[in-house]
Amino acid sequence: MTELKHLSSNTSVDSIIEVLHDDACVIIDNVLDSNFLETLNNELDPFLSHDNFGRDEFTGFKTKRIGALIARSEKCRELALDPLINKSAKNFLQPYCDGLQLHFTSAVCIGPGESPQILHRDRGIWGGYLPRKVEPLFSTIWAASKFTKENGATQIVPGSHKWDKDRLPNPDEIAYAEMEAGSVLIYTGTVLHGGGDNVTSDEIRTGVFLHYAVNWIRQEENQYLSCPPEIAKGLSPELRSLIGYSKGGYVLGFYSDPYDDSAKHESVSPENMFSDSFDRFSDIPDPKDLVNKSIKSNQ
Repeated sequence: MTELKHLSSNTSVDSIIEVLHDDACVIIDNVLDSNFLETLNNELDPFLSHDNFGRDEFTGFKTKRIGALIARSEKCRELALDPLINKSAKNFLQPYCDGLQLHFTSAVCIGPGESPQILHRDRGIWGGYLPRKVEPLFSTIWAASKFTKENGATQIVPGSHKWDKDRLPNPDEIAYAEMEAGSVLIYTGTVLHGGGDNVTSDEIRTGVFLHYAVNWIRQEENQYLSCPPEIAKGLSPELRSLIGYSKGGYVLGFYSDPYDDSAKHESVSPENMFSDSFDRFSDIPDPKDLVNKSIKSNQ
């Protein structure tokens, strides 16, 4: 059986990127301590205590999923800004963008008796219209509990990002993201993966999913509804920017305040909603530079 590569918590960004280019998946071991995990699980428990199971085979009839983690959990906010993850994501995705956004948040609990999820590529949410040469995603699953093959550890197929899109793996090509609580699985949007089956009688596998995407594409989770302005105003400017309360370019993502008769907030960055500070795209660019930056040399 194929196995995933593991790196230590003090690993370098370069080491992570090297494995991702080869396998499109890697586990960083024992990043979070027991105190962090206890608080994280306590923050999520009130929302996961309800019987909000999936409604089809893909989401899992014995699997619970909750979103809006930035609004609901202080510890998830910390995870979203994890320095090693953010540096690695920026490094990995920089050939395809000039910035990142938090694309998706979810806590997923796979319960006893759950069947395996069909293997899929997350980039499929854009309908297959995105060129294969563009990698749009850098995804993480933080183990809030121990992941074992028996309790539903994520299935993943190392190297499948290089395969023809129609090729299916042999059983011995499928690895399982077995890891201790506090570890994190990193994978790309092009690698085949899926939730594992839980054959235990009493174990629940809980993972916190935080996915990062290039800043010019639509997010899977609508962060502006999952974390509306009245909640976002209490976040740090860095986190607000990451979830999308910022511009992704000179005019990409601006807004106009429909209630502002003074036109003070007309075609401005969402950051103006929270302060008078300007975003990094506020300076008026040279028109020629603006056009040149919008055209990549390989187009």
